[in-house]
Amino acid sequence: MDFVRIREAKEGDCGNILRLIRELAEYEKLSDQVKISEEALRADGFGDNPFYHCLVAEILPDPGEPQEPCVVGYGLYYFIYSTWKGRNIYLEDIYVKPQYRGQGIGSKIIKMVAKVALDKGCSEFRLAVLDWNKRAMDLYKALGAQDLTEAEGWHSLRFEGEAVRELAGK
Repeated sequence: MDFVRIREAKEGDCGNILRLIRELAEYEKLSDQVKISEEALRADGFGDNPFYHCLVAEILPDPGEPQEPCVVGYGLYYFIYSTWKGRNIYLEDIYVKPQYRGQGIGSKIIKMVAKVALDKGCSEFRLAVLDWNKRAMDLYKALGAQDLTEAEGWHSLRFEGEAVRELAGK
């Protein structure tokens, strides 16, 4: 296996992160929903009060080789709050390029997010997965995740666009 490093993303990684976000959306058959720009990623993740945090997985070249490290995956997360449990961390996206899957990179990203969660005093680590993505579901369960749809019947809902404007009276 190539040498992999998981590190905090830097502002200069936004182009690679956006490329991987688009690849993830294509994999999830939701490409038409990606509206984010590199500029928005930069502004929202690297200002004084970031809306998100991100880890990148990169393959490091062998010593003496001239090429730069190659970003092959990412995990984008943020902090949320539970009125029952307090501080939580939410992994919005985790993605590893197909040719690098099966090498433990996704597990390394998840474990690093878990370390961040503990360092920040979080009691829960949450994420969502599409129902057809059995490979990801199996990985998360193997790592100890509980399926809340099965266990407790929770459904994830969202308001978008016009629905939000209507709710806000605008």
